[in-house]
Amino acid sequence: MAEPWKVSLHGGHSGEFCEHAQATLREMLEAAVAAGYTVFGVSEHAPRSQERFVYPGEREKGFDVKRLGEDFEAYAETVFRLAEEFEDRLTVLRGFEAEVVPAETYRDQMLALRKLYGFDYMVGSVHYVCQISIDFSSEEHERAAQAAGGYEASAKRYYDDVAAMIEALRPEVVGHLDLIKLYASDPTVLDAPSVRQAAGRALEAAREYRAILDLNTAGYRKGLGEPYPAPWLVRRAAEMGVGFCFGDDSHSPAQVGSGLDDARAYLRANDVREITTLDRQGGEIVRRRVPI
Repeated sequence: MAEPWKVSLHGGHSGEFCEHAQATLREMLEAAVAAGYTVFGVSEHAPRSQERFVYPGEREKGFDVKRLGEDFEAYAETVFRLAEEFEDRLTVLRGFEAEVVPAETYRDQMLALRKLYGFDYMVGSVHYVCQISIDFSSEEHERAAQAAGGYEASAKRYYDDVAAMIEALRPEVVGHLDLIKLYASDPTVLDAPSVRQAAGRALEAAREYRAILDLNTAGYRKGLGEPYPAPWLVRRAAEMGVGFCFGDDSHSPAQVGSGLDDARAYLRANDVREITTLDRQGGEIVRRRVPI
């Protein structure tokens, strides 16, 4: 019997369209069916528009900005086609994960992508501080911190950028709210008053624009011992009336559904008893609250 809470609104990255993922998009969707999902949002990464943001692994394989754009165009065509093919077995939501670089132009670029392809929804994520990646490696994370003026300044800047991204893009979903904790050499900095205040402002932006927070299970498999976001952020968001959804942030079939049961228990342990999900009804995207 299908369980309505088995929903992911962030993930489905496939090796067809993402250099650091595996398998085909069809295989990812088959894995979602096998995992018992009722709704599976596919949110492939938006293409980066400047060569300086091409990842080292992509560059080694000959990727460039042109290739990233071509792959994303192919992704958009494929996810729309497969969503129709799978509709009897799985509700596939057709989305993408926005990037916040280049800082000066990302807003117009991301909104243009959404309009051009007619995506169902957007996941708004921040992967950069001072336009330096914070989740690629500990070395890059360190470089971003130093560019920002230290670890506390970097963490504050990160949450400021999340708030600005929400205001600029108004995404339906906010991805991995406290991604800044990955590679943090001194996690106590994340509890500094200035950082918590900045995180609070990001939550206020999420509330104002009705963004759903991604309870992202990738934190488990990356050795953090918890998902994104941390318990205090979950409780604060719940007090403010900000909704949560699940996101497995899957980059391979083996990761589809990974950590979902633990994430459900985690939300319940932090006094959250329902998720806010997206669904397709009569060709329209609607919000639903589902008990967990």
